[in-house]
Amino acid sequence: MKYLLFFFFSTLSFSQQTSIVDFIKCDAFVQPNFETKSVYGEIVYEFKVLSKIDSIRIDAKNIDFKDVLINGKSVNYKNNKKELILFEGFKKGKNKVSFNYNAIPKQTIYFTGIDKGQQIWTQGQGKYTSHWLPSFDDVNEKVIFNISVRYDNDFVAISNGLLESEGTYPPLSSENKIWYYKMKKPMSSYLVMLAIGNFLHKTETSQSGIPLENFYKPMDEDKYQYTYKDSKTIFDFLEKEIGVKYPWEVYRQIPVEDFLYAGMENTSATIFSQDYVVDESGFNDRNYLNVNAHELAHQWFGDLVTAKSGKHHWLQEGFATYYALLAERKVFGDDYFYNQLFSYANRLKVAATTDTIPVMNEKASSLSFYQKGAWALHFIRESIGEKLFRKAVKNYLKKYQYKNVETEDFLTEIRKVSNFDTENFQKVWLEDYKYPANDINFLLTKNGFLRDLLKLQYERKSKLKDKYNLLKVILTSDVYSVLKVEAVYQIRNEPFENVSELYDLAMKSNDLAVRRFVAQSIEKVSESFKSEFETLLNDKSYETKQAAFITLWKNFPSEQLKYLEIAKNWEGRNDKELRILYLTSCLVYSDSHDNDQKASIFALKALSELIQYTSPSYESSIRQNAFESLLSNYTENIEVLKNLVNATTHHKWQFTKYARDKIRLLVKDEKYLNQFKKLLPELSVEEQNQLSKLFS
Repeated sequence: MKYLLFFFFSTLSFSQQTSIVDFIKCDAFVQPNFETKSVYGEIVYEFKVLSKIDSIRIDAKNIDFKDVLINGKSVNYKNNKKELILFEGFKKGKNKVSFNYNAIPKQTIYFTGIDKGQQIWTQGQGKYTSHWLPSFDDVNEKVIFNISVRYDNDFVAISNGLLESEGTYPPLSSENKIWYYKMKKPMSSYLVMLAIGNFLHKTETSQSGIPLENFYKPMDEDKYQYTYKDSKTIFDFLEKEIGVKYPWEVYRQIPVEDFLYAGMENTSATIFSQDYVVDESGFNDRNYLNVNAHELAHQWFGDLVTAKSGKHHWLQEGFATYYALLAERKVFGDDYFYNQLFSYANRLKVAATTDTIPVMNEKASSLSFYQKGAWALHFIRESIGEKLFRKAVKNYLKKYQYKNVETEDFLTEIRKVSNFDTENFQKVWLEDYKYPANDINFLLTKNGFLRDLLKLQYERKSKLKDKYNLLKVILTSDVYSVLKVEAVYQIRNEPFENVSELYDLAMKSNDLAVRRFVAQSIEKVSESFKSEFETLLNDKSYETKQAAFITLWKNFPSEQLKYLEIAKNWEGRNDKELRILYLTSCLVYSDSHDNDQKASIFALKALSELIQYTSPSYESSIRQNAFESLLSNYTENIEVLKNLVNATTHHKWQFTKYARDKIRLLVKDEKYLNQFKKLLPELSVEEQNQLSKLFS
């Protein structure tokens, strides 16, 4: 009973802990172990007790503690596997607590790759850092974190803040190194990061003198310029546009394999997905620029000033989305900017028919927090003018820097500089789920390009003969590519002989976006258009090559060997989609040419390589593409099925869901059900558990 009462009071008092106890600084030494997937650590927290409190807690999920000292003296403590609870030894005023700990985290810190390709990285978004580093799930507790990392000397360890020094450990050893990182200002615990891998980096310097350290794997040296294209431009633009100097001493960007999301704005060090490490063709299809700008904007909106709760999450994601779009406007121009706003608006309009949760609700969708939040800011900016908007944002950031905020805090700053009706704004944009059509339509039609696009889209109902000359003019002009794509969209279902001239103009535009759309929209290629269509196989766009290859393959079976020869050295983006397309085509060609010995040799090599790509040695995006190929035609391969089961244990939830769904589908067939059951003894305990759940 005594313990139950203690636990009740400690939980009760915790809701007020941040106002009674102020944690100031954390000096942490961490040593991850790749083999055991564990973390050993030593921590010293400095804190102030502002008024009487019976217990203090530090969040710690499934962590074991030793040598807990407060102010240098050993103390009793409670560890309920969710938090470390301190109830003696501290006093009003300044205190220190120190301890050693061991953690075997089930999430938040991930151990990927093998040998020299191994990586360790964290993703603490929300309240998850406490799985590997005893800290604070409450975002309102802001602390100065100084992280020292010990790891193998052959790798690079990265954390928040300036790298103060690095050295061997123990002294004179060449096997291990310690990296000492220091922060000067406080941040919420979810923004603490760690990334370890075989990285190189190049450093640029912003106009204001901030070091911009861009990391990459040695094998990606040739992709550096396209991956980080316009990074300095974005940084300099945002610092000027926001009007507040970048709040930290360094900015790093680190790509990691099988990251859970596009990117994460850890304070002073963004981690992002390896999928955004691209060459020139990859840049033309899907580049890092928007994610780059979004995560950088978070260094102000989220890291410097943090929302008090999920209800006000739009203050982070809406701001980051909008300022990323402003940065892209700097790089790509006004037409791009308004086309993106138009795209956001269309998605919001559709979502509003089923999504009834408004922006100011912690359960709101990502679309609401991000895109509707961005639109809300655009509405304010256009209503009060850019100058006053900048002034309000600057005042807001200055006033609440290194603190936590609510929506009213921002709206108060808007009222101080203008007579904008914030009350009505909040009701319409933030507290109502409905689509504010009048406001959005008015702002969209201010842009000439969008007016032209909407007029052209209206022509979709017109007959070809009535709009033919208009489409021809558009395709021969220097208008924004989206208009040309719309022109091609309107002829995609017309008989080719009636629009061959227009397709020829589209191809000769040399606009990659237009040519990509041609590749994706034509299903039947006439003999007269074949040579021109084949030029798409040489475009600097992997999406164009893929679409053109598939269409030509289907339309001209007698020339499939020629197309295989063209594609034999294709790799594609990080997911090896073009390589897997080539290998799959080799298998298909062999199946339709049973007597061709050369084709059979192709097929054997292709099958072997595809099976290899399903193994845990590769990233999930590669594995999933390989599974898609093999499970369509070679489902009975035992190694493929075994690797599919392994995929159910992957840390990336999107990939595990894919694998589980595939297995559920397969086991409906008794033949495959029996094959999976035969595999059980060969599997790890975790794999057996996952597979057994899918049998029912």
